[in-house]
Amino acid sequence: MHGAGNDYIYIDCTSTPAPDSPADLAREMSDRHFGAGGDGIVLILPSECANFRMRMFNADGSEAQMCGNASRCVGKYVYDNGLTGGRTRVTLETLAGIKILDLHPGADGKIATVTVDMGEPVTRCELIPVVGQGCADFVDTPMATSRGPVAVTAVSMGNPHGVVFTEGELTDDLVHGLGREMEVLPDWPEKANIEFARVDGPADITMRVWERGSGETLACGTGACATAVAAVLSGRTGRKVKLHLLGGELDIEWRETDNHVMMTGPAATVFTGTYFRH
Repeated sequence: MHGAGNDYIYIDCTSTPAPDSPADLAREMSDRHFGAGGDGIVLILPSECANFRMRMFNADGSEAQMCGNASRCVGKYVYDNGLTGGRTRVTLETLAGIKILDLHPGADGKIATVTVDMGEPVTRCELIPVVGQGCADFVDTPMATSRGPVAVTAVSMGNPHGVVFTEGELTDDLVHGLGREMEVLPDWPEKANIEFARVDGPADITMRVWERGSGETLACGTGACATAVAAVLSGRTGRKVKLHLLGGELDIEWRETDNHVMMTGPAATVFTGTYFRH
């Protein structure tokens, strides 16, 4: 399945045991030449505190706390496969807390888009985490790189993000070169997703992302949310924005009423099948 081109392999573990060694399985299955191909794998599991539970593993085998695009696809999967009893609002347990999913069926009766309540963003340095000199917030703060200081706004949406705003083109050299370097800078104790964003208007942002553990992906839901929050914190946009990513568009609203970030975007099934382990 994919959400705006961010593709993962989804394994239904709601009535069967989860696979052994999911980190190894993620590395094997994600290979686009010798496996099924994807940005990682997602296990859909029973939960003791929500309707469902999600565990996700990046292509390198590392486990991530949260993925906005994956959570939308989980919502589509459980509804389309009759696991929600027809309910269009479900709760999803993640390592970043419980998320509320509102499922929007299309003309064919299957889920076309999903709105995810991503919760409140985290902007305090020690909680993101990012290393700062006694800073409360890390907004347009210079970070040392091999290309000189780069202004970064740090936000956590359950996983750490570093947002870099630029007025120029979002080139491969920028994303694959600087993004790869910045992911593993010592400023990030747990590494980080790095977003490169250009503000095209008060409600429009173009973004590319270098994801921690996966490299560049066509979309990143938590990254889009973090970028929208960073744009508000730095005074670049209003609280409702459309994010234009390589794989599609996401609508993000950082609500002033409760401080929650709401993300709406597509979810699509590509194929189903049986995988035979190597």
